[in-house]
Amino acid sequence: MVLVVVFGAALLVAVLLSGLAARTVLSTSFLFLVGGALVSDGFLGLIHITPDSEIVSVTADLALFAVLFTDGMHVSLPKLRAHWKNPARALGLGMPLAFVFMALVTHYLVGLDWMTSFLVGAVLAPTDPVFASAIVGRTEVPAKLRQLLNVESGINDGLALPVVLVLIAAAGPTADSADASGSRIALELLLGLVFGIALPLIVNGLVRFRLLGAEPKLQPLLPLATGIILYATCHLTHANPYLAAFSAGAVLAHTAPEAKASFELLGEALAELAKFAALLVFGALLTPQLFGDLSLGGYAAVILAIFLIRPASLLLSLVGTRISRKEKLVAAWFGPKGFASVVYGLLVLQSGIPQAEKAFTLIAVCIAFSIIAHSSTDVPIARAFDVDELAGIPAGHENTEVVRLQKSAAATST
Repeated sequence: MVLVVVFGAALLVAVLLSGLAARTVLSTSFLFLVGGALVSDGFLGLIHITPDSEIVSVTADLALFAVLFTDGMHVSLPKLRAHWKNPARALGLGMPLAFVFMALVTHYLVGLDWMTSFLVGAVLAPTDPVFASAIVGRTEVPAKLRQLLNVESGINDGLALPVVLVLIAAAGPTADSADASGSRIALELLLGLVFGIALPLIVNGLVRFRLLGAEPKLQPLLPLATGIILYATCHLTHANPYLAAFSAGAVLAHTAPEAKASFELLGEALAELAKFAALLVFGALLTPQLFGDLSLGGYAAVILAIFLIRPASLLLSLVGTRISRKEKLVAAWFGPKGFASVVYGLLVLQSGIPQAEKAFTLIAVCIAFSIIAHSSTDVPIARAFDVDELAGIPAGHENTEVVRLQKSAAATST
């Protein structure tokens, strides 16, 4: 129960400071990360969590599923069909470039063998829009930029997973296990996609029956029930839950816009709770010993991953597109490492491969640095796009009135 009390206290502090955080570099994600670290064995010792604790993998898995499910609902299929080229470039060129560059840096700076280095590259390749919510979640930010970041981060988790699993198998005792896992992983991805598309369609078909239908106050629970069934089904059948979550959210938004609209507030709140819980638990793993175990070469690799590898890879993939220079730079910067990397990093740690602990240490430190860097810069950069209201919290009345008068004066002068 100590963990529950700590989570409740951290949630209360985060809510009370959320107004300030929405207008400054202060980040609620950072508060939970630091809160988890403070109550862990490395500091106050109130909770005892290790990387192999079940609560770590469960909370990260649930958070990633919830975030992808709600993110999928923000994808407009007609707009995606019309503007698929930029996300396709980011996924087809930018992500492989980041994967290869990270593997090279890991091998030469950290000293991991080639197979484990490519494994680290695959784990850190996916991006997460959760820690750039002021960019992805604001309609004032250009639609092309939001669409690019949201679709890229929603799909790249599923694309990275088979590569991670195959490399774990290849880094293990025999190569035959890698061949066997290849067909198994393909089946898991296919099942995830099938379940993610089929289940929302079935639920939507049931709603259309004359004797069936949700009463208004219970309508938000319809997508929630769909998500719960989908999550359990994927884990029972070993289907890919992340690809299923994102595709299910997109299908629900397209086929049942009323249900999507009614679920939006509840879904965002649940995703936030899952995210905060996972951040608190992950923060408990960030002990001084973990940071002390990483070499100077490892820290250099982390800095390069955040400030050079992701930005350079995405900028190269967007050469020749019609996105403005400012939008390209913002998209290149916001490549945070999030829950997908946490989940995949835990898979590496629990795999038993020779350099698993060393690889996990590098992955965990990189995720921590990324969360701090990206979640504390989303608001200032969002303001570069003239976003006056962040996270639903308007600017002060006086500031709003000044802006209105300035716009009125400008209109009069023209």
